[in-house]
Order: sequence, then structure tokens, then C-alpha cells
Amino acid sequence: MSSSDVNTGRRRFLTGAVVAMGGIGSAFAAVPFVASWMPSERAKAIGAPVEVDIGKLEPGQMTRVKWQGKPVWVVRRSDAALESIKKLGDETLRDPDSSQAEQPDYVSGEFRSIKPEYLVLVGICTHLGCAPTYRPEIAPSDLGPEWEGGFFCPCHGSKFDLAGRVYAGVPAPTNLVVPPHKYLSETRILVGEDSEKA
Repeated sequence: MSSSDVNTGRRRFLTGAVVAMGGIGSAFAAVPFVASWMPSERAKAIGAPVEVDIGKLEPGQMTRVKWQGKPVWVVRRSDAALESIKKLGDETLRDPDSSQAEQPDYVSGEFRSIKPEYLVLVGICTHLGCAPTYRPEIAPSDLGPEWEGGFFCPCHGSKFDLAGRVYAGVPAPTNLVVPPHKYLSETRILVGEDSEKA
């Protein structure tokens, strides 16, 4: 076969097709490799901030989200609930000023919140890690006539007021934890990121 019999157009086409197929194969092989560098959904859930929509919360209602594998509660407190927080005397609570509590500096005060109307708490009892229940009713028969609403841990009987402050004389040693959070708008809260950074 002489060199004049070689079809150069066909040779270029076949070379181009082989190069293209090799490029496509390389891309398919590279995608899983590059994707392995990205954090998994589980890893993102462990530490990523979580947005909470509070626009439809009515006074007295609570919504729950998960942040860093922990339940986080957002409670919209009524005017009556805010008044009940003020009623509790220092003798009723173990740490009324939250001096030993785990919380950001910007939520200090009796309401332990950025905006008094909304409370953001980690829903884990500070005694042994049980999940307290939200008990907003006033003076139920099982909690007594002095109960002004709050959180009750059924595991060992710890009680917390509607600001997450622990009652005196119960097993829980400290107030419920307030996680870092900030307001993105009037109807959205971001849990897991400090408002001081905003």
C-alpha cells in the first residue's frame, strides 16, 4: 500500500473520535474523585447553621429543628408568658441571672433572648441529657399551683421556666443552653451563627 492510498481525512476523524472518547471517559472518572472532596450531607448537618422560619409561629407555639445533631427549640412567647418570667423570684430559680449558663453574651437578662418574644434553646436537659417537654399551661395538676409554664424533664423531674432557667432543688445543675443564633429577617432565624458577626 502506497502513501497515496491513505485516507488522511478518515485518519483525522478516527484520531479525533478516540481523543473525544478518552476525554469523556476521563471526565466520568474525575467526577466521583472531585465529588469526594466535598463534605457529605451528614458532615454539613453536623456543624452547618440551620435556618428556622418563625413567620407562622403563633404566641405559645414551639417549633423544633436539628442543629449539630441536637434538637433546637424556638418558642414564641406570649405577653402572659413574658410576665410569668418576671414573676419568678430569685429563691425559685437556681441561676436567675444565668451567670453559670452556657449562652452567648447577647442574650443576657431574664428573657435570655435577642427579642423577648422569641426563645431559642437546645432541647437537652443539663442533668443527664434527656429531652424535656414543653409545658406552657399554668398550674397543671401534675406540676403544682406555682407552675407558670416552662419545660419539664420527665426523666428525673427537672423544671425550667419559659426562659430555660432551672428551678432550685431539682437535679439539673444549670439553665438550658442557648445556642448562637441571629435574625436574618423578621421571620427567619439562623441557628449556629452569632449575631455579633452580622
